[in-house]
Amino acid sequence: MTSTAATHAALAAAAAIANAIKASGTLVHVETEAFHTILAKMKAPLVVMAEGGVFAKKYLYLVSYKGLAFHTKSATPLYLPSDTELIQAKKIWMPD
Repeated sequence: MTSTAATHAALAAAAAIANAIKASGTLVHVETEAFHTILAKMKAPLVVMAEGGVFAKKYLYLVSYKGLAFHTKSATPLYLPSDTELIQAKKIWMPD
């Protein structure tokens, strides 16, 4: 698979997660420790990450696991498992 094809596949997967969230409305906020626990249960997790913040930088993370979308935020970048497929997004919008 070429890098362009891999990029398109990764973007399609990220879009699928976003569409699944819109369709189901299930979005679960967890602390970073719980997010790491979820990632540890997965083989080659697909994680969407974006940097945000107005006054202080924050890192937002999103992953789909067993039909639910889990998200967390951190003041520092998270350590992710080496087999993680990371999608760098411009923005992740989370409802309040």
